[in-house]
Amino acid sequence: MRHGDEHREEALTAGYHVSEIFFPYRLTFLGAGILGFAGVGAAAMSAHAGDDPRLASAVALVCLTHAPALLILGLYARGGLALRIAALLLFTGAALFSTDLALRMFGHGRLFSMAAPAGGMTMMAGWIAVALGALSINR
Repeated sequence: MRHGDEHREEALTAGYHVSEIFFPYRLTFLGAGILGFAGVGAAAMSAHAGDDPRLASAVALVCLTHAPALLILGLYARGGLALRIAALLLFTGAALFSTDLALRMFGHGRLFSMAAPAGGMTMMAGWIAVALGALSINR
């Protein structure tokens, strides 16, 4: 390490845990906002448009249940790496699942083969990570 590098590294990470540099907890709030917006839009679609409201209802359900979960995880993100991983898995899974269903709803086919099941499994892994993260929360 060159002279001064330790000070530069210290300045870059000042006030942050190393895991916050790689996955800032504020991203969970961004993800919550995106899912909340999409969920409300999908709920409106299920009520007012389309021949079959079931796909839009499923998108609304997934988005509007995972958005508040991301808000809570954002508040507890400093609780450990497991909760950060949980937030990432929940957002990624909800986004995959919802995008695939929304594309089908609008007649554009699938996001990719098995996108919705992959999203569902990713959300399930996220919820397991939440459960494991509960073990790392210090009070």
